[in-house]
Amino acid sequence: MSADERRESVIRAAITEFARGGYDGTSTEAIARRVGVSQPYLFRLFPNKQAMFLAAAERCLAETLEVLLKAGEGREGECVAQGMAAEYGGLISGDPDKLLMQMQMYAAVAAAEASGDHEFGASVRAAWERMWDTIHLALGADIEQTKNYFAHGMLMNTLASLGFPAGHRVWSGFWETARPMSGETDRAGEADATGAGSGPAPA
Repeated sequence: MSADERRESVIRAAITEFARGGYDGTSTEAIARRVGVSQPYLFRLFPNKQAMFLAAAERCLAETLEVLLKAGEGREGECVAQGMAAEYGGLISGDPDKLLMQMQMYAAVAAAEASGDHEFGASVRAAWERMWDTIHLALGADIEQTKNYFAHGMLMNTLASLGFPAGHRVWSGFWETARPMSGETDRAGEADATGAGSGPAPA
């Protein structure tokens, strides 16, 4: 494998390991082991663990945005939001590391900010801002639609992270197709009969 291919493998492995273990709980040894390289070689590709985490976070956001934009192609009006919402529900259901990496990213940046390290999250904020701007344009540059879309997205992230099944009443107001566990029944038997409302997006 070339250095570029190895670097790609490291980013993929970093997403998986950081998604499951968080920034502080993930060792570079675990990432190297998943890739199948030595730690010294790992540090030839990335200077430190922080660089690996930030590369993983930026890739997670970039790939999520790519999926959303593809889902919105050829659609107009509310159908753009609905298409992207449905695709996002499928994304975090089919690739849960994408959701976990987002949540770990928010936690790590917040912890860095609380400790006075404002540089740690700079690149993540820039990547998130690019996603916001791009989605904003895809939704017709309507600030209310954009706000509601991302607000629903964070609610979706929260409910999915907490493991609420699609039939639970807390999912009321979401499109059925946007629920990441669509089709499952509520463990507690509390089915939701609505299924209407604004769709979610990553937040």
